[in-house]
Amino acid sequence: MTCLDHIKAHTYHGRKGPVSNAFRYAIDYVLIDLAADVSRPTLFSRNQFNLMSLFDSDHGGAPKAGRGLAWARDVLKSQNLPGQEQILLLAQPRSLGHVFNPVSFWLCMDAQDTLRVVIAEVSNTFGQRHSYLCHKDDLSPITAKDIVRAQKIFHVSPFQPIDGDYTFQFDIRAEHIGISIEYSRAGGGLIATLVGPRQPLSNASILSGFLRRPLGSHRVLALIHWQAIKLWLRRARFRSCPEAPQSDISR
Repeated sequence: MTCLDHIKAHTYHGRKGPVSNAFRYAIDYVLIDLAADVSRPTLFSRNQFNLMSLFDSDHGGAPKAGRGLAWARDVLKSQNLPGQEQILLLAQPRSLGHVFNPVSFWLCMDAQDTLRVVIAEVSNTFGQRHSYLCHKDDLSPITAKDIVRAQKIFHVSPFQPIDGDYTFQFDIRAEHIGISIEYSRAGGGLIATLVGPRQPLSNASILSGFLRRPLGSHRVLALIHWQAIKLWLRRARFRSCPEAPQSDISR
């Protein structure tokens, strides 16, 4: 697989239940092998300020204090899981030093470039983070048709309770990324998708993305809060944020 890709993606969120809501917007992700020494375009930096950058401390552990790839490797090793041969991080990059990742994904591959495990790293706007360990019960390869389940235990939206279940689907190809997360609970739920083509990250693609979306993740946060205002105006029930789970990862 290519070590450093740019995914010009679209994300869709559709809320189900008595108070419905849906939105779709464009978003930039990068897919990177943090263990590889790859040639990078001049407008992208690792652990340094740039027009587009990615900091190890933004991922793998507590927000702003992450351990990056070392954390992901420790998770797989402690659980005796496959996929330790190559671990790719799919995440929104920093734009002019700022980032907010509602969800990032550690894609854990075997020696045949086959997806075996995914760590879905979820952050909320209250400064908390929790990760869901996604794999099949028999630890066989994850294909686009497979459904992987996890129990929801982390507060994401103040307009959704902490109960119910997630179902994940991962369609990871050399030319395309497609991820679906469906949250189901009694009386409601939502579906969220992330879909987009893969292309090598270049100065041209970085500039193109910046010109289309110059506010970067500031725009993402603004859109999240705008959707929250719309739900509040529709009288969706608001729930206060509880403490995060004691463990930073669950199945």
